[in-house]
Amino acid sequence: MSIVKLTGVASFAFLSACASPELTAQYSSQRAGFASVSEGINALTGQDAVWIQNAAEAKANAARVHNLVHQKTISADTAVQVAILNNKGLQAAYAELGLSAADIWQQTLQPNPTVSIGVLGIGADGLGGFRSVEATIANNLLSLFTRDSRAGINEIRFRQAQQRAALETLRVAGEARNAWINAVAAFEAGGLIRQAQETANASSELAARLGETGALNIAGQAREHVFYAELTGQRAQATLAARLAKEALTRQLGLWGTEVDYYVPNALPALPRSVSRRPNIEAEALKNRIDLSIARLELEAVAKEQGLTEATRFVTDLEIIVGVESERELDAGDRVTETTPQVELEFAIPIFDSGKARLRRAEMIYMRAANLLAQNAVNVRSEARSAYLAYTSTHQIAQHYRDAVLPLRRTIEEEALLSYNGMITNTFELLADTRARLNSNITEASARRGFWSANANLAAAVYGGGGSTSVGGTATGSDVAGGSGAGH
Repeated sequence: MSIVKLTGVASFAFLSACASPELTAQYSSQRAGFASVSEGINALTGQDAVWIQNAAEAKANAARVHNLVHQKTISADTAVQVAILNNKGLQAAYAELGLSAADIWQQTLQPNPTVSIGVLGIGADGLGGFRSVEATIANNLLSLFTRDSRAGINEIRFRQAQQRAALETLRVAGEARNAWINAVAAFEAGGLIRQAQETANASSELAARLGETGALNIAGQAREHVFYAELTGQRAQATLAARLAKEALTRQLGLWGTEVDYYVPNALPALPRSVSRRPNIEAEALKNRIDLSIARLELEAVAKEQGLTEATRFVTDLEIIVGVESERELDAGDRVTETTPQVELEFAIPIFDSGKARLRRAEMIYMRAANLLAQNAVNVRSEARSAYLAYTSTHQIAQHYRDAVLPLRRTIEEEALLSYNGMITNTFELLADTRARLNSNITEASARRGFWSANANLAAAVYGGGGSTSVGGTATGSDVAGGSGAGH
């Protein structure tokens, strides 16, 4: 009889502690929350995000990456796709999402009830067994009563984890795009330096021949020779810089082994004819920045936690204890068993701890989150303005070199060639004009690189996941030669 009553009480306790099937399914899935992350990344970048969790998926992903890069010239979009597919740090970020889901899944489960069974009076009074049995089950009522509130907080925390995974994906995509821009720009500058070196070589050889005839003094010969010698050193530096830039791209793409046998284009894309007009860039950033959304969710979660703290301010632990006591006695020579149900309520009396300290702490956490959100909003506005300013200004600068400087340099060189053919201009003047045009080409390429970098940073400023939004300054031909490279 006592066993039957105990089973009924235990069933009630366990059923009251079960999490809802919806919550369990949401957080216990193998790829909990990743579908929304993948969809968001595809909408923002046009590329696919994958979460690799077994050997078969890893093999299929490796084959896909191989088909994208092996012995192929990759575009910026391909670089972004490969980085998202193959970057192991990004897979670690997705694992963090899984850890968050597992943690929250654990929090959705109520604490297990505590079962206590006691047998008293074993062998007493000649009963040949025991005199009484006490069985109780204790469950935390406070945990049961606050389950819905905690579930709401957990849901917010999980959305934060999803957005952190998306933010990390955007960061990897943005870094891959910038690494591709830097590598291609390095090879383009290196090619232009190679052209300048070929011109300098012709000038140096001409100076040597004129020196043999006595038509050019030693100082004149030295000027042409040193220019060629300097360009030779700059080209060597450029070759090294280009290889290092490509290696940086390779790291960002997560490639190794035979997969490093890929190529990048010889030059960056041409400058677009116009820039997109975005007069509401601040509003766009405030609406779309993922890191700002995470801060908003933090404030919402803290507000809910503060409400939960206030609601449970005076009650920190509340347990209900139910059970039965079965006692056997001898009555007129017969064994009589009497079973008595028991119900106890256990809680702490707030004599010393009134909950004010916990409530004060919750208020300060809320104020901290609110001020951090406000500061983030200020920063986002400024970053958006800076990124758009860099985007439009670098386009104007590069457009100026393309439409004003380069045509004038071509005209000068063409006219110099006509004068040379008419025996008006000497060879050195013609070569000097050619060198000046090549130097302007290098400067224009640097300005174009600044624009494409600013274009990538603008997307990061609006959606998040980026780094610096500063303007990439244009450089002189010698500056570019010192920091760029040749070959691909």
